[in-house]
Amino acid sequence: GLGFNIVGGTDQQYISNDSSIYVSRIKKDGAAYLDGRLQEGDKILAVNGRDLKDLRHKDAVELFRNAGYDVSLKIQRRLQPQNGPVSHRGDGESGGLPLAAILVPVLALAVAAVWIVLRYRQRM
Repeated sequence: GLGFNIVGGTDQQYISNDSSIYVSRIKKDGAAYLDGRLQEGDKILAVNGRDLKDLRHKDAVELFRNAGYDVSLKIQRRLQPQNGPVSHRGDGESGGLPLAAILVPVLALAVAAVWIVLRYRQRM
């Protein structure tokens, strides 16, 4: 396979009033992941020159399955995050700092400050 999953279509709209096809998940170590250009949330406009507009989901899936070895995708990069079932790779490339990257150092500083205060009080 091409190493990614899609959502959308005329019968399974991912975004209300939009029957476009979107990348929902990129499979780790799959062709799309190794290539690195496709991103989760990208809108796929065409496959090998074939427009994906107004296709049912299963017809779009069939186009991808029969795309061949050399596949050309025309995509539109997602500008802003959408609410919905788009997942993240889970490899730390979510586009921002994870909450843990902020909370862990702050928590460590707080624990160190409490420890210093307690040690200082014991010596008095």
